[in-house]
Amino acid sequence: MAMYISFPSWIKPEIFSFLPIRWYGLMYILAFATAYLFIVIQAKNGEIALTREDALDLVMWCVVGLILGARLFSVLFYDGTAYYLTHPHLIFWPFRNGKFVGLPGMSYHGGLFGAAAGGWLYSKKKRIPFLEIADTVVYSVPLGYTFGRLGNFINGELFGRVSTKPWAMVFPDAPSFSTNYEWVRRIADELKIPYELGQYINLPRHPSQLYEALFEGVLLFFFLWFVIRPKRREKPAGTGLAWYLIGYGTVRFVIEYFRSPDEHLGYIIAWGRGSDTIALFQSVFNISMGQIFCLIMIVLGVAIRLITHYRSTKQ
Repeated sequence: MAMYISFPSWIKPEIFSFLPIRWYGLMYILAFATAYLFIVIQAKNGEIALTREDALDLVMWCVVGLILGARLFSVLFYDGTAYYLTHPHLIFWPFRNGKFVGLPGMSYHGGLFGAAAGGWLYSKKKRIPFLEIADTVVYSVPLGYTFGRLGNFINGELFGRVSTKPWAMVFPDAPSFSTNYEWVRRIADELKIPYELGQYINLPRHPSQLYEALFEGVLLFFFLWFVIRPKRREKPAGTGLAWYLIGYGTVRFVIEYFRSPDEHLGYIIAWGRGSDTIALFQSVFNISMGQIFCLIMIVLGVAIRLITHYRSTKQ
């Protein structure tokens, strides 16, 4: 009996083999549609003065900002090369070698910054306080993350670290490891994976995309929508934004310990043991780039919550 799961061979990135349409792109559309739906629900409930057309405009402003920010952050903080410094015209060019590849490399934190910028510009256009816009958006978007992470899973990308858990999964496109390393042989022996010395083998990993879909998507949405949002009229504007930043930042920070860091970056802070082997979790003191951005989110969320609460008590 296998002590791990093989990635299902029937799952393919393309919806139809004869068309260049991927599940990942469809998941993005579903995510944006979901956000629009929940913004409309809030508008119908009188929580914010927006029409359906206004809600669609708001989503579009945020989506444009998200794409711009996600791509630019990926290039600036995660690319690890100077390629785009000498080829800036290719940052948003979706073709490589004559093939459509989309925009390879999108940073969540960059997308968050870009979406916030888009929402701020929209708030100026409509003369609605930015914090009201921000609360409305953050109550609406987490469920969309579920679709996005499922898209990552279907693509077999953004997989987690090597694991011996029974639900760990072998992703076909994950890097293999040489059995010359003791830790590789130890895990292979534990999982009863046959090998020869010097052979490269693909080890099971945490399906971290599914962890993120559940915690950053479903559970965060339920917390914000059913716990924080019902008290919206009692709390100062910005409360939803603050709890979103704290909630997402905390959950993502923890999940990053299960998710494989970018190989070319490794750990930004390597204070723990085993920092030279990023494929394994070995210390909470080894911090990735994503975790640094998550800490910034948490601090910013706490600051917003304190400031908005202080201002409300002074009124």
